Amino acid sequence: MKHTILLLHGALASEAQLKWLKRELPPFYAVHSFSFSGHGGRPLVAAEQTMKHFAQEVQQFIRSRQLPPVHVFGYSMGGYAALAAAVSAPELFGSITTLGTKFDWSPATAALETRFLDAEKMREKVPQFVEHLEQLHAPTPLPELLAATASLMRGLGDVPLLTPQNLATLEVPVQVLVGELDKTAGVDASRHFADFMPRATFEIIMNTPHPLEKVNPDLLVTRIARFVEQVQENRV
Repeated sequence: MKHTILLLHGALASEAQLKWLKRELPPFYAVHSFSFSGHGGRPLVAAEQTMKHFAQEVQQFIRSRQLPPVHVFGYSMGGYAALAAAVSAPELFGSITTLGTKFDWSPATAALETRFLDAEKMREKVPQFVEHLEQLHAPTPLPELLAATASLMRGLGDVPLLTPQNLATLEVPVQVLVGELDKTAGVDASRHFADFMPRATFEIIMNTPHPLEKVNPDLLVTRIARFVEQVQENRV
């Protein structure tokens, strides 16, 4: 029987971000992915640009396809959405692996994360990246997506969905991965929040910053597959 894996992308990306991972995972996995609302050409509805809604989208995707409990890999924002979804519907999940997920949200950290989400400033500093984002999310205007993302982050800063209290109740096996050089997620914060989860493991990936393309692909595939197999073996 194939194990079912769901891949969830990070902020300002789409499911295309994870195509390479879909190809590299063992062929005996049934691998799924989708783009969150407002991303990858999906319509942007302001009311849907919240982490709570993204968590609901994860649940809806699993339920609408009648998938068995899924093993999730969530990069950055995708990892947060998966955990938020699992807190309220743990029965949908076999395991969750997060990479570069930022857990420590507050008004101060949200202000730091949103300070660069300005289309014109980005166009001056990283014009090729802006062009890529415009093509990736068309027909949604990039300034609208950036504003929605900033709003989502401020919302998390004001009211984080993941807290020590609700993570302590999460019985889904979780693997928290973070790059040694990841200044977005942070090694100490990631370890701190992993400690709250009763079935979590934690690993630092050495010499690795936050961007997904900087992660050793073979290492990531190995970590995901190994964790899935360990979880399945423990269930037998």
